[in-house]
Amino acid sequence: MMVLTMPEEILLLLLDDETGKPVGLPGPAGDLALAGAILMELALAGRIDTDLDRLLVVQQRPTGDALLDGVLARLATGAPASLSPERTSRWWIQDLAKSGPEFRTAILDRLVAAGVLRRIEDRFLWVFPERRYPKAEGRAETAEVRRRLRGVLLEDEIPDPRDALLIGLARAAGLVPLVLDEAEAAQAAARVDQVAGLEELSRSLSAATRDVYATLLRQGAVH
Repeated sequence: MMVLTMPEEILLLLLDDETGKPVGLPGPAGDLALAGAILMELALAGRIDTDLDRLLVVQQRPTGDALLDGVLARLATGAPASLSPERTSRWWIQDLAKSGPEFRTAILDRLVAAGVLRRIEDRFLWVFPERRYPKAEGRAETAEVRRRLRGVLLEDEIPDPRDALLIGLARAAGLVPLVLDEAEAAQAAARVDQVAGLEELSRSLSAATRDVYATLLRQGAVH
């Protein structure tokens, strides 16, 4: 089974396993989650350091992941040591979210190349081109992401740091309904909060994501 990065896991959560179509989410939730996941992956790789108010590049050595390295170069160019006050974690999440469609395309292409997903060219209403990405036959990655997170939230399994980060990000961007149904989410609300608070990185980047999401809600950008 392929070892997935956090952005890849977020994207798999955003796709319906069977139809391969994006799940219905309010406004830019998926783009914010992808931006947060990319920054979390870079932080775990030791390339950036972040808290709620600052984001610093501490190591510019490439990770070997084309998507992550592209973002790292972007951060290094726009976030020198004399970081300007406005280039906070919140600022970067909002800025990177604008590239959400570009990130999704790159990640989808990679998952198709690895055999995790299939690419199907279709027609909507027999006229409009439509591209879908259902899971590939016999691949367990898509189900494994949800199974793992459900085990942490509903069965009190001990989360590893990545799962705690992923749950914090899912809470911040309103993605918990992609893992739990309404009754389960109500039952596990305290557990979601508990797990999301376990990792310092989750508390900083997830809080920044949540702040951006809340701002967009107030502005009416999320419907």
